[in-house]
Amino acid sequence: MSALQTLAASATVIGNLGSIGYGLAAIGPGVGVGIIFGNGTQALARQPEAAGLIRANQILGFAFCEALALIGLVMPFVYPTH
Repeated sequence: MSALQTLAASATVIGNLGSIGYGLAAIGPGVGVGIIFGNGTQALARQPEAAGLIRANQILGFAFCEALALIGLVMPFVYPTH
């Protein structure tokens, strides 16, 4: 195996590890979004008069969770493993 083939194989493995890392990093925000909207639905069922405040807090929490997912997407590119 030549040095170029070894380098290409190494790049493939590193790319696959980055994909696995992002998949694992996306679990946390996915769970967080589910908790936010599940509890928001319960809160709206219990106090429908507070719908505006509850919805605003849901949107804020959703934005923070999605920011974590985007950070997880960018980190493999910021800190390469090779």
